[in-house]
Amino acid sequence: MYRDYLQLKAFSRRAILLGGAQLGLCSALVGRLYYLQVIEADRYNKLSEENRISLRLLAPPRGVIVDRSGKPMAVNKQNYRLVVVAEQTPGLEQILDALGQIIELSDHDRRRTLKEVSRKRPFLPVTVRENLSWEEVARVEVNTPDLPGVTIDVGQSREYLLGDAAAHVIGYVAAVAESDLGEDPLLEIPGFRVGKNGIEKTYDPALRGKAGTSEVEVNSIGRVIRELHRDEGKSGAEMALTLDRDLQRFAAERLGQESGAVAVVDVHSGEVIVLASTPGFDPGAFAQGMTESYWRQLISNPKGPLHNKAIAGQYAPGSTFKTMVALAALDGGVVTPDHRVFCTGVVALGDSRFHCWKKEGHGWVDMHDGIMKSCDVYFYDVSRRVGIDRIAEMARRFGLGSNLGIDLSGEKPGLIPNSGWKLGVTGVAWQPGETLVAGIGQGYMLATPLQLAVMAARIVNGGNAVVPHLSRDLIDRNGVRSRPKPAFAPVGASAAALKVVRDAMIAVANNPRGTAYLARIAEAGYEMGGKTGTSQVRRISKAERLAGVKKNEELPWEERDHALFIGFAPISTPRFACAVVVEHGGGGSKVAAPIARDVLLETQRRLLNAGSVAGGASRLPGQGA
Repeated sequence: MYRDYLQLKAFSRRAILLGGAQLGLCSALVGRLYYLQVIEADRYNKLSEENRISLRLLAPPRGVIVDRSGKPMAVNKQNYRLVVVAEQTPGLEQILDALGQIIELSDHDRRRTLKEVSRKRPFLPVTVRENLSWEEVARVEVNTPDLPGVTIDVGQSREYLLGDAAAHVIGYVAAVAESDLGEDPLLEIPGFRVGKNGIEKTYDPALRGKAGTSEVEVNSIGRVIRELHRDEGKSGAEMALTLDRDLQRFAAERLGQESGAVAVVDVHSGEVIVLASTPGFDPGAFAQGMTESYWRQLISNPKGPLHNKAIAGQYAPGSTFKTMVALAALDGGVVTPDHRVFCTGVVALGDSRFHCWKKEGHGWVDMHDGIMKSCDVYFYDVSRRVGIDRIAEMARRFGLGSNLGIDLSGEKPGLIPNSGWKLGVTGVAWQPGETLVAGIGQGYMLATPLQLAVMAARIVNGGNAVVPHLSRDLIDRNGVRSRPKPAFAPVGASAAALKVVRDAMIAVANNPRGTAYLARIAEAGYEMGGKTGTSQVRRISKAERLAGVKKNEELPWEERDHALFIGFAPISTPRFACAVVVEHGGGGSKVAAPIARDVLLETQRRLLNAGSVAGGASRLPGQGA
C-alpha cells in the first residue's frame, strides 16, 4: 500500500510539473499570438499589403520648350514601341524571325532583345524596337494573331522641331548614365531620358516634372494581376526662351554649308534672339538612339558639327577689336577724335615691319576714318600710345576675356592678354610689337561670337553692361512666370567716346568709303552700323609677301582667314546687336557682313513691326524720337 501511495504521489508531482510546463507554454503561445495579432497587427498588415501590392513609378511628360512668342521648339510625341513577353511566345527567336519579315529588325535589335530577355524574368515585357512608324504599327497589329506575346506599347519621346538649326542651343535628351544617378527616383525608371546638352541640360530638373505612381496587385512571384490605382504625376514646367524660332532657322539657313556662328541680342535687355552654329546635328538621334555610322560621320567632320561655335568657338576678333582700342584711347584721354596718322601701308618698329591690309596705304586718317576704313596703320599707332594693359582693361568691361554667364554649359571665356598675363604664363615680358598686333585684334586675342555681339550691344546701348540670357521666363503649371526684369550697371565709358565709335560704325556700312558699304541695308528705317573683321589663322612670311600673297580661295580651306562682322540696327534707335563669324570664310566685308545684313534686316521686319521685343528702353539716353 505504502509503495502504491509513493508511486501515486510521484506521478501526481510529475503531472503537476508537466501541466505547469504545458500551461506556461500555452501562456507564452497565447501571449505571442496576442502580440503578433493585436499589438503588431498594423505592422504585419502593412507588410502583407506590400507583398500583395506593388507601387511603380510612372515617367511624367517632359516640359515643352517654346520660343519668345510661344511657338514650340521641343515637344513630346507618341512613341510606338514593339514589346514582347518571352513566356507567351512559342519560341523567342522564331517570333523575332517572323517580326523581321514584317518590319525592319536589325541584328543589333535582335541581339539586344535576346540579351535583355536572358536577364529578366520570362513574364516581364522587353522592348524590341522603338519609334515605329504608323505604317509599321499597322503591319504588326494586322499580324498580331500570328505573333503570340507581341504587343504595341505607346510611350513618349522627344521631338525637336528645328532639327539641326537649333541643336546646339536646345540640346537633347538621352538615356540616364551612371554618372547622372542621384536621389531623384525618376532616374531609376527604365527608358527615362535626361537632358544632356543645351537648354535641355541646363533646366533639366524643371523640365522633368514629378513622377506618377501606379499601384498594381501582384502574385507571389511578382506577376501583375490588376491595376488598383493610377496617378499620372505632374508634367515638367514649360520653358519659354528668348529665341525667335523663325529667325533661328533663318540664320542657320543663311549660314548654309559654312562653318560658323550667328548671335543676335537685344541691346537693352540682353535677350538672345538668335544663337546659331553650323553645321549642326540631328538632336533626335541622341534621344532615339544613334547609329554607329552617323556618330562616325559627326566626329570625322572637319567643320565640327558637335561644337557650339556661338559660345565655345574662340577666334581672333580681328578688326572688330579696333572699337575697343578706340574707346580705350578716347576714354583715357590718350588721343582725341581728331588725332591723325599718315598710312603708307606699312609701319616699322625696330627690325619688324607691320603691314596694313591695304598695300598702298590710306593716306591721312583720323579716328572716324580709321574705323570706317579699318586702317591697320592708324591702330598700330593708337595701340602703341595706349598700351596693352589699358586696352585689355577696356575690352574686359565690354564682355571680352571671361564667361558671360549664358545659361548654357560649355561656354568658353576667350582671352584678353595683358603684360602680367604673358609674364605669368610664359615667363617672358610683353614686347612692344605684340601691342601693335593686339591693336588689330590678332596675336593672343580670342573671343566668341556671343562675346562680340555683347560687345557691340554695350557700345550702342549707352554703355550698359547687358548680360545675355536665353530663359525668358520659367512657367509653372499655374502659369506663374519667374524671371525678374534685370538691371545692368554702366561699363564706365564716356558717352562722348561711345558716340565717336558708334558714328564711325554707322559710316562703315553707310558711307561709300566704308568697308561694309556694299553689304549695307538700303531699306529706309532699317539701316545698320557695324565693323568688319578678318583674322588670319597663319603667319604670312616675308618671302610670301615678296612673291605675292595668295588669295584666300587659292589656299586650302583650313589656312584661309576667318571672316567676322559685328553690327547693330536700326541706326536711329539701336535695338539689336549681331555678330557673325565664318570659319575660313575670307574677308569679313565680303562674307560675314552680307550674312549679318540679312539677319538684322529679317530681325527688324519680324520683331519691330510685330512689336514683340520685350524689355529695354526705346531710345538711347539723349536721343530724340
